[in-house]
Amino acid sequence: MLHVSEIRKMDNAAILKEIDTLKKELFDLRFKHATGQLENTARLNTVKKSIARMKTILTERAAE
Repeated sequence: MLHVSEIRKMDNAAILKEIDTLKKELFDLRFKHATGQLENTARLNTVKKSIARMKTILTERAAE
């Protein structure tokens, strides 16, 4: 999980790439959760919150 300070140091392209990676991971986690194979269910919320943090920073930059 990246901290906000680390995300802010990244450029927009890197943030978008990381969001794409996390979305793929979230899809896999949801699939595993539905089939009962997911052991660490807290990872679902962690990934969703990381995506939200990155999108928030992109929105802040767009408003500037």
